Amino acid sequence: MSNLSDHSPVVAQITDKRRLLEVAFVAITAIGKFVMMDLLELRFPFIVTVILGWTVYVIIRRKAIRGIFRYWGLTDSHFGQTVRKVIPFALVSLLACVAVGYYRDTIQLTWHIIPILILYPLWGTVQQFLTIGLVAGNLQDLKGKKLPSWAIILTTASLFGIIHLPYWWLVLGTFLLAFFYAYVYLKIRNLWVLGLLHGWLGAIFFYTVVGRDPFQEVFGPLLSLQ
Repeated sequence: MSNLSDHSPVVAQITDKRRLLEVAFVAITAIGKFVMMDLLELRFPFIVTVILGWTVYVIIRRKAIRGIFRYWGLTDSHFGQTVRKVIPFALVSLLACVAVGYYRDTIQLTWHIIPILILYPLWGTVQQFLTIGLVAGNLQDLKGKKLPSWAIILTTASLFGIIHLPYWWLVLGTFLLAFFYAYVYLKIRNLWVLGLLHGWLGAIFFYTVVGRDPFQEVFGPLLSLQ
């Protein structure tokens, strides 16, 4: 069962128009990723802009609607319950990353993974807020035409996978991650757990399966790393 009965006062204050606009702006953010990160290779400016821009929006909405943080899953509510849900998935994913990386000979161990393990959960939480919180959450709570849970989960996972084109291993990995996350979120809302796990698994995924160095990609141009 979903825990959304706890949030009925918040749900009542959010119109379908607002929900669809939020989904639309998430899509615009995704388009910005293709332009800024993939085309122009301005990864760091894009990430900073997205974090700051959506943080401002979150603060504004918190002032407008009391309890919206708990509704979104940005509190410690259901933290332990969510952890217990995701631990088996995390362990299987970790083993799969190492196995696939070993098979593809793409494992690269470098000290760069340490700052990524520390910093990436913040970026992972932002991504989960946008994709899972605003897309899956808003589609679930539309007052008009109700979508079945499977359609919401598939739509959310597909969107998150597509965002990571043209890297097909990333598309596959993020699709599976978002598929599981959306399933969990529709039942139990805690974005902190999902964001932390996203950051840690994402870092490991990059340095094992994908064989890329996100630290170099994001901070290299700033620090003139070779």
